[in-house]
Amino acid sequence: MKPDISTSADIRILIDTFYEKVQTDVVIGYIFNEIAHVNWAHHLPIMYAFWEFLLLDTPDAYRGNPIQKHLDLHQKIPLKAEYFDRWLSLFQTTVDELFEGPMADNAKFRAFAISETWKPKFDGPFAVKSTT
Repeated sequence: MKPDISTSADIRILIDTFYEKVQTDVVIGYIFNEIAHVNWAHHLPIMYAFWEFLLLDTPDAYRGNPIQKHLDLHQKIPLKAEYFDRWLSLFQTTVDELFEGPMADNAKFRAFAISETWKPKFDGPFAVKSTT
């Protein structure tokens, strides 16, 4: 049996493993590497804090505006539903490879909710239009 997500160290393992996959992914990797030019040393601690806030109820872990970052990115490249679907697939697969239990299920649900909430904001009839 795999462990459940229960500590900051678990979040770090999940996020590091997930973003290793993202960086080399044929569908979305180039967005992170060539369009957004993600500074991973800066980005990863923000993602640890974000997921700690969501999963471990660490109240002051994250204070950011993730939707604005994606709106800014959307101005560089239209963010399509397929990108969110791929992000979700990679995330959920990573959770399943490393963890199991109620918190792992919660992590997969939270990622699903983010993906499904954000997709229509970027790709659809009511989406924010990019300038590209």
